[in-house]
Amino acid sequence: MADASAGGGSLDDYPTIDPTSFDVVLCGTGLPESILAAACAAAGKTVLHVDPDAFYGSFYSSIPLPSVPSFLSADSSTPCPSSTTASSSATAAYTAVDLKRRSLYSEVETSGTVPEPSRRFTVDLVGPRLLYCADEAVDLLLRSGGSHHVEFKSVEGGSLIYWDGALCPVPDSRQAIFMDSTHRSKEKLNLRDNLKEKTLLFRFFKLVQSHIAASSPGDKDGEGEASGKISEEDLDLPFIEFLKKQQLQPKIRAVVLYAIAMADYDQDAADSCEKLLTTRDGIKTLALYSSSIGRFANAQGAFIYPMYGHGELPQAFCRFAAVKGALYVLRMPVTALLVDQEKKRYIGTRLASGQDILCQQLILGPSYKIPSLDMPSDASDSNLTRKVARGVCIISSSIKEASSNVLVVFPPKSLQEQQATAVRALQLSSNVAVCPPGMFMVYLSTPCTDAFTGKQYINKAMEVLFSTQTSDDSEGHLETTSKNIEDTKPVLIWSCVYVQEITQGTSGTVLSCPMPDENLDYRDILESTKQEIQARILSGSSWKLQN
Repeated sequence: MADASAGGGSLDDYPTIDPTSFDVVLCGTGLPESILAAACAAAGKTVLHVDPDAFYGSFYSSIPLPSVPSFLSADSSTPCPSSTTASSSATAAYTAVDLKRRSLYSEVETSGTVPEPSRRFTVDLVGPRLLYCADEAVDLLLRSGGSHHVEFKSVEGGSLIYWDGALCPVPDSRQAIFMDSTHRSKEKLNLRDNLKEKTLLFRFFKLVQSHIAASSPGDKDGEGEASGKISEEDLDLPFIEFLKKQQLQPKIRAVVLYAIAMADYDQDAADSCEKLLTTRDGIKTLALYSSSIGRFANAQGAFIYPMYGHGELPQAFCRFAAVKGALYVLRMPVTALLVDQEKKRYIGTRLASGQDILCQQLILGPSYKIPSLDMPSDASDSNLTRKVARGVCIISSSIKEASSNVLVVFPPKSLQEQQATAVRALQLSSNVAVCPPGMFMVYLSTPCTDAFTGKQYINKAMEVLFSTQTSDDSEGHLETTSKNIEDTKPVLIWSCVYVQEITQGTSGTVLSCPMPDENLDYRDILESTKQEIQARILSGSSWKLQN
């Protein structure tokens, strides 16, 4: 767990780094930067990895709850602390360009009072976030030995989907499909109709399983079609159209699209949908979901969560890199980039200590504004339009009775007619060491183009899930009855809702790493990181993190 108090001081407070030239210099210890550092160190490159904070993880860290408001509200859009000290023998060969940072959080609103002791609550800056048991990130941890430093717990409560004013379980097996009594339309259905609906869902899952088996590397050419492989024409269809061809009803389609395939945007609105899911991509996620179930004997369901929070993941890769020879220096801001004016390329950094460090490859975290060598630094900042609204809550009891950790999905239009994106909520308990016993942490998120709409969806989901504690509530009475959701609703004790910019990694003379995205897992971030490793750092050769 990280402490969000950054270090700083006079030049004498900073250590002198020796040597002064490296193959790769990385600034910021977020997950992409940490994986890049591990890959570079494993490839035999000399690596210097610095971070202005006193903790690992940067925007992917887990921090004590009392530090959250100040971390989110910190104004990082000012220039980095400058230092004029430099090696006089080197300055004739290059010039220094001041480095600025941008603020990536906005619209921060908190309410309620944090229970004491407040430092026993740990907040993920990337939440809600999970790992599939069969995820490549898990494979990386296993291969690198990083799994020795991270312990995981399963989301044993499974997944719930909000439909027609009720929370319904998401089936993950044939037994779950036929045991679940909630998979029926709002209108009354007779037993025959209900059985037909479940049979169609089971047949769909069986079709997907047949396609996965036929598409596996071990399947011989020509056997795919006979084994039930989905046609190329269907794979190129919008996934929702393919589901309709399978005669799945609206609720079942919502389960598949938003609670299993994890679509973010309203798939029914094909003309205005920002990201329309194809059958090919949908089946790929279903295959990952299916292969995750039962992979580990002690994991229930498809998802796992790291003990003490997601900030443990960057630390695990940093440990791997350090073992392979990478040098780590925390509390070390970067103040400027060094430019070879003749070659028009960046060749290193100037640290807050005043020391100049040269390198062949420079990698920066997402908050740094990389000045263009051909225009003023302010002009090179990209037009950031993509955002994700996030919420962090402390509640009094579990959303799902007798469950510690559970995922809840609100499909588009389930909260209000104008809702264009899915909202996800992840409840975590003390068994993952993020809160005291008897309390629960809940993370919510939804992609958005404007802060007002995103926060509106988050607040609406909170209204559905929780009741609000008032001054009239008697001490210890922490549950109220919901008219729309059966059983009881937990009381909302404290909450923080905010908006985060989604920056994409950029290539050039300097590699810029991405911010946490709106997804539930790390697949997109890991894929873009892997591409950079293969293309820029390892010159197209394959990369492996092997302990």
